[in-house]
Amino acid sequence: MAHYEGDLRLPAGARLAIVASRWNPRIVDTLVEGARQAFADHGVPAEALDVVRVPGAWEIPLAAARLAAAGRHQALVALGCVVRGDTRHYEHVADRCAEGLMRVALDFRLPVANGVLAVERHEDAEARAGGAHGNKGEEAALAALEMLNLLHRIRIE
Repeated sequence: MAHYEGDLRLPAGARLAIVASRWNPRIVDTLVEGARQAFADHGVPAEALDVVRVPGAWEIPLAAARLAAAGRHQALVALGCVVRGDTRHYEHVADRCAEGLMRVALDFRLPVANGVLAVERHEDAEARAGGAHGNKGEEAALAALEMLNLLHRIRIE
């Protein structure tokens, strides 16, 4: 019986992209830095990583789909922050962003790590962007790297 499991090494020649919103910059910039540091800590050279900034979380799936369709990146990390407000706008943006990212992953058969925070309060976001709950940008980067490695192994073994 075969057992497949990914590790945190970048397959030779692979490129990665971070797609991050500019909305809530104090939070998202911290997530981006966490992802970049996680990649660097695991041997991903800076020239193998692109960062694409979009206006908000709503625009992340479209940019991710364009990157996936271009075929130059083997994994994507989506980073953003949606904070609940007084209207239903929060649900629309957070839910559709997550659905769009899953669609990109399945349609293009490519790891797309969802590090878009959907939180009740800014304090909840701060806790997930380098605070008490760690850095979800780092976690998303590691998930993308592991899935890329796993899919590479499944394809060639």
